[in-house]
Amino acid sequence: MARTRFAADHGLTRRMLLTMFLIGLLYVVFVGVLIAAFGQAWPLILVLAGGLFFVQFWFSDRIAAYSMGAREVTPEQAPELHGAVDRLCALADMPKPRVAIADTDVPNAFATGRSQKKSLVCATTGLLRRLEKDELEGVLAHELSHVAHRDVAVMTVAAFLGVLAGLITRIALWGGLSRGGRNNNNLVFLLIPLVSAVVYVISFLLTRLLSRYRELSADRTGALLTGRPSALASALTKVSGQMGRIPTRDLRQAEPFNAFYFAPALSGDGMSRLFSSHPTLEQRLDGLAKLSRQLGQP
Repeated sequence: MARTRFAADHGLTRRMLLTMFLIGLLYVVFVGVLIAAFGQAWPLILVLAGGLFFVQFWFSDRIAAYSMGAREVTPEQAPELHGAVDRLCALADMPKPRVAIADTDVPNAFATGRSQKKSLVCATTGLLRRLEKDELEGVLAHELSHVAHRDVAVMTVAAFLGVLAGLITRIALWGGLSRGGRNNNNLVFLLIPLVSAVVYVISFLLTRLLSRYRELSADRTGALLTGRPSALASALTKVSGQMGRIPTRDLRQAEPFNAFYFAPALSGDGMSRLFSSHPTLEQRLDGLAKLSRQLGQP
């Protein structure tokens, strides 16, 4: 974690290191299987895997901003949003990220970027319209905590393997690489989708486990920075309550980016919670209530 006034979370650090180790091991095994399966086509496999990783990691902030419809805004265009970010960055003693707004009624926010200097914090128009000043600062402190802890970069790298596995599966099924491989193409067609599916499931579960913990960590450290856990709890309650009033079509469009959002656009019940990118609202509110009691607040 870079030096800021955000409280360190050693539990998050250990989980990020473990996730990166397991993802890296899985990545090496996956590429090894692809090289063995495609034989003479292995240079193309390495170039494809390396190129995709470089693009996703180096340009993660731009890709995320473009995918979620975010546009950077100046202090003149969004003075209140920039003012809140300025205050929090001064309080946290960290570089100010780029600031963006996404034109959607879905009340949410996200942070992205491979480092503090390359980070971007975005709020939606739906969020800005619904939250009070202290609630907005609570949400932004949560997002800046992700940047300070660098878990945004870890999530970007961790998510890459699942993307690669899906892409390789499509290429293999289309026969784009199998022509340069061994003669037993039937075995390749059976092996690649199977290995890719296993890799995708494992990487998916690892990123979901890390994602749920990092959200609780950002709730805690963001609330500690502002000293107002109740404001963040109020924002969480308000955002979650308003989600039910958003058209399902808009929520479906936002759902693929749940892992990066402040609150999930759609959340399930029962077994689906095991695969959720966020802890439940009750868990998050309970954590903030405990923190309020520790700080001696009503």
